[in-house]
Amino acid sequence: MKKSVLFVCTGNSCRSVMAEGLFRHMVAEKSADFRIGSAGVSAMDGYPASTETVRVMRQNGVDISQHRSRRLTTTMVRSADKIFVMEVMHKIAILQNWPEAKEKVHLLTEYSKNMKGKGLEIEIPDPIRMSESFYENVFQVIRECVSGVADEFGVSQEKKI
Repeated sequence: MKKSVLFVCTGNSCRSVMAEGLFRHMVAEKSADFRIGSAGVSAMDGYPASTETVRVMRQNGVDISQHRSRRLTTTMVRSADKIFVMEVMHKIAILQNWPEAKEKVHLLTEYSKNMKGKGLEIEIPDPIRMSESFYENVFQVIRECVSGVADEFGVSQEKKI
């Protein structure tokens, strides 16, 4: 049975898009084992990823140019096995609407090798309207966390970025 993995941020145009694209890339050899998606707690459906997000991902070998934003729905939450959020407010928003999802919602940074097991609630900042170097820094943090997620699912990452 496929494992359903969902990455969530605010507008589904930057952070969750990076995480989804990176995870797809990292598990490409095992893609048949996964259903991977992203959404935003305040997203409007149908918008492309930000230009900066597309650029930083392309520079790192991942094409997300076809991405279109999606607002988080009940179906997405209920069908996901794991939901990874970028900020505590995303977790709160999900649990207010779907308290039954408590066991499957995690801050993405919990999967960082540098932060794992420390019990810290570290958030990944929103890069929207920030500099290109800020986007690159956010990308680096997300890449490291998503690598930890892939490890958690037992996927060897031959396609590490």
